[in-house]
Formats: sequence, C-alpha cells, structure tokens
Amino acid sequence: MTTNEIPTLTLNNGVEMPALGYGVFQTPPEETVTAVEAALRTGYRHIDTAAAYGNEREVGEAIRRSGVPRDEIFLETKVWISDFGYEETLHAFDKSAAKLGVDTIDLFILHQALPSRFDLTIAAYQALEKLLADGKIRAIGVSNFMRDHLAGLLDATEVVPAVNQIEVHPYFRQPDVLAADAEYGIVSQAWSPIGGITFYRDGENTSTLEDPTVRRIAEAHGVTAAQVMLRWHLQQGRSAIPKSVTPSRIEENFDVVGFDLSDDELAEIDGLDTGKRGGPAPEAVTLESFGRAIPEA
Repeated sequence: MTTNEIPTLTLNNGVEMPALGYGVFQTPPEETVTAVEAALRTGYRHIDTAAAYGNEREVGEAIRRSGVPRDEIFLETKVWISDFGYEETLHAFDKSAAKLGVDTIDLFILHQALPSRFDLTIAAYQALEKLLADGKIRAIGVSNFMRDHLAGLLDATEVVPAVNQIEVHPYFRQPDVLAADAEYGIVSQAWSPIGGITFYRDGENTSTLEDPTVRRIAEAHGVTAAQVMLRWHLQQGRSAIPKSVTPSRIEENFDVVGFDLSDDELAEIDGLDTGKRGGPAPEAVTLESFGRAIPEA
C-alpha cells in the first residue's frame, strides 16, 4: 500500500468517505486558503470545516484554486447551535453552501447536541433529513453526541446519522460512545485525533505526542507519534480529522498507510485512556454560553 491510498469508509446510506480528512478548526481565514490548497496537493480528498469556524468561504476558494474536480472532494461542514430549529437550519445550509460556493454538501452535521434545548436539536436534524431527501446533501450526521443524545434523536427522527464526530485520542477514547455508534451503524469520526490539547497526567502536564508508549511504538515502526495515533484510528475503523497549517505536518499526517500496528500495540494505546476530555462537556454547551450569530454569506 502506498502513501496515497487512504482507505474509504462506506457510510450507512452507501456514500463513500475518505477515512482521513483535513480539518480547519481554529485556522484563521487568512491562512485557510493556503493550508487547504497544501492539503489538496498532498492528496487529501476530504475537507472538514464548520459555520462556527468562520472560514467556509476560504475553504471554498481553496477548492476552486486547487484544480481538483469538485466531485473528487468530500466536503463536510457543520451547523452551529445558534442556527438550530427547522427553518433556521434550512437557512444555515443556504449560508454554508453560498460561502463554500457549492450546490451540494457531502456531509452536513449538527455541531453539538445542545441538550438544554433538545427540541431545537430535533427540529434541526429534521431539517437535515429534508435537505437529504431533496438531494442538497449526500449524508447527514451529528457531532459531540453521547449515547443518550443519540437514543433521544433516533426516537424522534427517521434517518440514522451517518457520522458522529467526537473527541477521540489515546488520552480520551470515549469507549461508550464508540460502542453506541457501532451499535447504530454510525461512523465515529475523531476530532483532536492526536490529542492536540495538553493534559495533566501523572502529576504533570503532558501531551500524547510525548507519551512514552506512543513514542516507543513510533520508533519501532520508524514513524512519528502523530502517524502512530492516526494509524490507530484508521485500523480501528474510525475517520480522523487532523489539522495543521504547517506543510510538513500536513504531509506527515497524510502518510499513515505504509505500516500496520499489531493488536498488542493497538491495545497498549487503548490503555492510555484517562477518561478526561479536553474539550467542553456536551452538557455545558448552551445557547447562553456558546450562542453566537453566524453571518450571512
């Protein structure tokens, strides 16, 4: 297998998605065009953005400049909580599509579960179902949904999400959510897949990139710690969305298919889980704390 043969995952509606995507969370708009162009030159064919990132317009510009045909790129974006609600979410699609400069979005997902106003979450998802039925999006999904959120959503809607994008890395695996996704036939997609957040572990601040177990496994394969962690995701059937604006790191994160981790190595990495999340708890994401208007196109 060569380094440009990134595996694809077949979603529960038959749509195929490259397992490895390039993310632009916290990438300033002025850096986004160059970074996405670099990712596409490297070989990425899956780009993940969000309305709340404020860089959808630049992602679209990079795709147009790249020369890569639109139908070869799997484009994913997210609806922010301020646009939850049936009509509001239909309009959120129009805003995102206009900024991206596309007619069809490959994967459109709800960015948070918004448990404090789950009625709005359900209405937003029903809008996604409508957009899917109308052919404006190819697959629908969710992000940061825990097991109970998934159960509540499925009780009130018709289409099982194709993807659940959640925080997953060696220090925070969320095995219960991974199991729930598997039970429902939902692809788990990892944000912060290499643990880009510094953690307090064993009495000191540490990073997954400096973890002795990950580094030992990396040295055994002649690869980097980041490559080991991304390979761990792919071998366990997940999608992963690494991010970087550094060209060498963009290339490094894509070069993850020329080696295989053993079952013992996968288990060792699983065993690093601390049970402590780096991002906000889903219950803490409320309109009062996190709501903000998403500008028109």
